[in-house]
Amino acid sequence: MAGMSNTNSAGQAMMRMVIGIAALVVLTALLFLAAPDGFYLWAKAIHVLAVISWMAGMLYLPRLLVYHADAEKGSVQSETFKVMERRLLRGIINPAMIVTWVFGLWLAWKGFGFQGGWLHGKIALVLVLSGIHGYLAGAVRKFAEDRNEKPARHWRIVNEVPTLLMIAIVILVVVKPF
Repeated sequence: MAGMSNTNSAGQAMMRMVIGIAALVVLTALLFLAAPDGFYLWAKAIHVLAVISWMAGMLYLPRLLVYHADAEKGSVQSETFKVMERRLLRGIINPAMIVTWVFGLWLAWKGFGFQGGWLHGKIALVLVLSGIHGYLAGAVRKFAEDRNEKPARHWRIVNEVPTLLMIAIVILVVVKPF
């Protein structure tokens, strides 16, 4: 019965995520149709909000994995971490990454024509961040199946990578050093 409840809960969370993304798409289309000249600033605002959400999740998920690595497999604590990790990944991190990429690529095209060394550097670092995202998604699957083999120390180190990438990306965007 508990497994059925988790499946139903996951389905409901997925449905909420799909509805949220669909609402964002519709609102974005309406914004573009209503004010095409002012859409760039709206797109930039949506991009920044998505980046903040993505980064919040990318900074929190490895910390959950640190604690989960120390929890005994099958314990109540371990099962709680599984739910938290899955919901964070599916409900916040994945949708935020998608919105970040969609609006970021549009802004890079519309605002800069994909020109500029700083922009190329930023895109390269966002690709690396996306790779870390994929690595963490795989880790969540392994933890969910009680197959994690990495110690908490590994996850503490991984926890620092998104921070370093974020710092470099912000410097590139604000300072535009090249």
